[in-house]
Amino acid sequence: MKPYYTQRARFEIELTVSWYEQQQRGLGLRFLDAVENTIDQISNHPLLYMVIYKKFRRCLLRKFPFSVFYTIENELIIIHSIFDNRQDPRKRP
Repeated sequence: MKPYYTQRARFEIELTVSWYEQQQRGLGLRFLDAVENTIDQISNHPLLYMVIYKKFRRCLLRKFPFSVFYTIENELIIIHSIFDNRQDPRKRP
């Protein structure tokens, strides 16, 4: 299945990549690789991850404290948010 990123998800990725790059050169790119690997896993096995609210599913990133929230709609994986797990859980999408 093909992934589609919402504007919110794109913004969160860009913001986080920038923040990690400011912390340590190359760390932002490692974060981006982790996101892309996770999205590939989701695309290959979209039903593998649990529904956590209505039709939203969550997949945890490896090595970074983030979750990918997505839905399956027609033949698309809609990436709604790349959520920082250190935030208040009530802010989840």
